[in-house]
Amino acid sequence: MAVDETLLESFSERGSCGWRFYRWREPTLSLGYFQPCEDRRLHPPSLRCPVVRRASGGGAIVHDVELTYSFVVAAGSRLARQRNQLYTAVHAALIDALAELGVRGASLFGPAGGFSPGQEPFLCFERRSPGDVVYGGVKIAGSAQRRRRGAVLQHGSVLLGRSGAAAELPGVRDLTQCEVTCDTLVAAWLPRLEEHLGVSFSESTLTGVQRRRAQQWVDAKYGADDWTKDRKVRPL
Repeated sequence: MAVDETLLESFSERGSCGWRFYRWREPTLSLGYFQPCEDRRLHPPSLRCPVVRRASGGGAIVHDVELTYSFVVAAGSRLARQRNQLYTAVHAALIDALAELGVRGASLFGPAGGFSPGQEPFLCFERRSPGDVVYGGVKIAGSAQRRRRGAVLQHGSVLLGRSGAAAELPGVRDLTQCEVTCDTLVAAWLPRLEEHLGVSFSESTLTGVQRRRAQQWVDAKYGADDWTKDRKVRPL
């Protein structure tokens, strides 16, 4: 999360965009920006997991047997102007990539249904929003955005399999018996993203300056109880 915040600053200044795939060292619960930390008690199976808070909204996610991504784009870019179009492009590229890997039948969730305000489940993958990716009615991918610092940050997660900390949520492998892995999904998804977004990505690593800045964000925000519990940020 601290790296994503750092990239949010960097690409705001550059006026360009960047995509990041990542995984988690251990099963971890991430709270959506607006979720009270106390609400994690609503999901006992994940109480032993470390907890962090995202800068983006949505429901809590158990990051375990899944692939997480972040996309940062300058606010003035054509990709940032239409929130729903960006969701659709990213998720349409995912659907194409899954089909390439043998998972045919995934689709975008339509506008009907959903939950009333205040009645939404605690976990993101038990919620349904227009543009989510579903397979047989089961949500397998979702995204959320945060717009600030002159740029847009979009977080998303693709559920590949069940986690012991959220066994009620089936993933792609459970629903289809297709052995989709993080590596095979990245390899199939990235070129589809370039097609749907109309960009060309080149691989890069964080600079020393960016690594130091990310550590500052860990100390001031993402590693601090004040942020996780109350969304309070220490001065940098």
